[in-house]
Amino acid sequence: MSKRFQRAQVGSGALRALIDALAEELGRSVVLDDPLVRLICSSRHFGDEDPVRVRSLLQGLADDEVIRYVLGQGVAQWAGPGFIEGRDDLGLLPRYCVPLRERGRLLGLLMVVAADKTLSAEETDAIGRAARAVAAQMYAEYVATEAEESGTHELLRGLLGTDPVGRAVALEQGIDRGLWVDAAHSVVTVVRVSRPHGSPAEVETALRAAVEGYRSTRWAAGAISVDRDRAVLLQLCDRLPASGEITAQSRRVVESLGTFLDAAAVPTVGVGGRQEGLVGAWSSYEQALVAMRAARRLPNLRGVGDWDELGEYAVLLQLPDQALNASLVPKPLRVLTENNGTARLEETLRCFLENAGSVPRTAEALHVHRTSLYYRLRQIQEITGLDLDNGADRLVLHMGLRIRELLTAGAPAAD
Repeated sequence: MSKRFQRAQVGSGALRALIDALAEELGRSVVLDDPLVRLICSSRHFGDEDPVRVRSLLQGLADDEVIRYVLGQGVAQWAGPGFIEGRDDLGLLPRYCVPLRERGRLLGLLMVVAADKTLSAEETDAIGRAARAVAAQMYAEYVATEAEESGTHELLRGLLGTDPVGRAVALEQGIDRGLWVDAAHSVVTVVRVSRPHGSPAEVETALRAAVEGYRSTRWAAGAISVDRDRAVLLQLCDRLPASGEITAQSRRVVESLGTFLDAAAVPTVGVGGRQEGLVGAWSSYEQALVAMRAARRLPNLRGVGDWDELGEYAVLLQLPDQALNASLVPKPLRVLTENNGTARLEETLRCFLENAGSVPRTAEALHVHRTSLYYRLRQIQEITGLDLDNGADRLVLHMGLRIRELLTAGAPAAD
């Protein structure tokens, strides 16, 4: 995974002062991380630094393995402070960790290196006082940031909405505020995380960390909006990204979420079509929702759907879940698939249609003689009553097979 997507915002001067003061009082190295174990600020060394601390200071972030290990200790759910065990293979010394919460929200992790896992009562008291001051400062900064981002969230919602007047107003206001520029092209990506348990705030924090690095890249600039279990990324560019560039970006988002969240969290990404300018962003957003639905229904997409690559699925997946059922499968295809011993014929039909009705290519793909292929095709025509030389009949069967694939994958939870 690219490390730049694990970098937290640099701590404010007030936070750095509090961390430095605590470190000087203790004579120990102190670190302030965000809830995802990304470095916010750190004190100077006191001779107790370990390889993890050195790498974090040099790179501005921890390694993936370290992040997974620390989060795996359940620190985000700790009710109070405790020790994180060291790991020699990771170059990690034990740390005294204090979860920093204010009004129920986990704001960060205050860590003090304690190689022998012993702290005096005076030291724990000092850490407790500092932790309360740091949490109060972090909450004040969080509230200020939240107020600013709520305005961006509302404007982005308006820009991507279905009301033309609302879109026009949001477009102008966003440009006036410097939130976005009207570039030649726009593309919207939607990321959603399904998680059966755990804090929604954890998912929201992980989503923000996974997508924030793409707000500004070497080829695009834009805006993000994160709300509980879903993130929306608007990217604007003067040149269309190279083929596969956005897919690779989406894969990195999924990988980042895999680092920050447990295995029960299931991320899904939908990428909209590449549209012209800001005025087309709403269309890309609607397409991203369809692409995300495809990613949830089709296992072969591995959690990432791209509108520009959906083909006929882009049409079928605009049907509501209640309409996308077995009744849509054409009767001739149902007759074929419900007969015993027709699995081979179904495979033959699918291959024949995928190869545009070409007998030579189909025979080669199936590794059968053309005579055998002609025999199978005659059987298919006899069972279905359709003519495979007729384009309309072939379309009925092809769309029917696509619908069966969607139904076989099963209906996910409602979008």
